[in-house]
Amino acid sequence: MYVQIDSGVLKTVRKARKIGRTRLAKMSGLTERQITRIETGQVDQVSASDMSGLVVALEVPLGVLMGEDALTEQDLLPASEVCGSGCSCC
Repeated sequence: MYVQIDSGVLKTVRKARKIGRTRLAKMSGLTERQITRIETGQVDQVSASDMSGLVVALEVPLGVLMGEDALTEQDLLPASEVCGSGCSCC
């Protein structure tokens, strides 16, 4: 199963969270190349499992990455302010 992903939202959230593509790749289980292709619009659909990895890594609702829900202030906080210190993701 594949789902639509909003490339602009992915890039906006990733940059706001101050997470590089390499780090997001490690956190989400995707490759850096896959993330680059999504963010540049070369790919507009991803598998449900890939989307799940991005949702967990970026800590944003699925609807936000799909472009169905609006970004909130919380979605744009740096990663260190979202999950707190001492976690394994940061």
